[in-house]
Amino acid sequence: MKLVSSKYAGIDIGSNAVRLLIMHVHEYRGKTYFKKISLTRVPIRLGEDVFLKGEISERNKNRMLHAMKSFYHLMQLHEVNDHLACATSAMRDSSNGKEIVAEIAKETGIKIEIIDGKREAELIYATQIESILDNSKNYLYIDVGGGSTELTLFANSEKQTSQSFNIGTIRILHDLVEHDEWERMKNWLKINAREYTNLLAIGSGGNINRLYKMAGKTNWKHLKAVEIKKLEELLASYNYEERVTQLNLNTDRADVIIPASNIFLNVLRWSKAHEVIVPKMGLSDGLVRLMHSKKVSNKV
Repeated sequence: MKLVSSKYAGIDIGSNAVRLLIMHVHEYRGKTYFKKISLTRVPIRLGEDVFLKGEISERNKNRMLHAMKSFYHLMQLHEVNDHLACATSAMRDSSNGKEIVAEIAKETGIKIEIIDGKREAELIYATQIESILDNSKNYLYIDVGGGSTELTLFANSEKQTSQSFNIGTIRILHDLVEHDEWERMKNWLKINAREYTNLLAIGSGGNINRLYKMAGKTNWKHLKAVEIKKLEELLASYNYEERVTQLNLNTDRADVIIPASNIFLNVLRWSKAHEVIVPKMGLSDGLVRLMHSKKVSNKV
């Protein structure tokens, strides 16, 4: 049987950073293989504009245009067959988000879909994470971003329910998360997670990836809540400059990693999950898998 290959690109325009993921997808003998070719991350931090001022600044609008033009050229260089681009919390809350999306489409041909929290959770689910789960266990998928957190419950390898909350690292950094939103998350978890015993969390996002690495974890080893708490305390013992220079964190990671730790610890506590695994799959992975599944469906 002949190997059939395609290349796809997923563009994730988040509140803290903009990412381009390019993947090679191979079909061989009835199996599908996904191989990452390139991941480009640009820390534009749109959320800082939007959550504080309600709109994306001229400076960051121009940075977005430059990023999308670069992404276009990278996709051309890699001879990508198809791409999808989605913008999340910051862009959907911005008063000039639609205007910028139109300008990017005109300048680059990249059409960006501004998605709501429900759609974001659906696209994260499209990573097909359920295919690699143990169907004898129950899981809580936690995706923490700059503007929002998406939670999805799995049982018997099937999605049960999901919810999006306006609780994100940049919002916390600027004291923009309402107490009621924390209560909404807490109540949702207590109502929806209480019927599932022995919940294991699945973490998604750059911050949990970094915490996982700091803890020396690899190959799906479990990161315990108590370990996250110790890392949070360690990080808090350094100031911002020391986190950059002594802990070797990126400048756009050094300030949001503590709020991210706080979100994960709250979710774990309220759901009564005690450990998290980090498969390093997110929204851009979901976009790639969605494009591939549509291609396969059209062939049937």
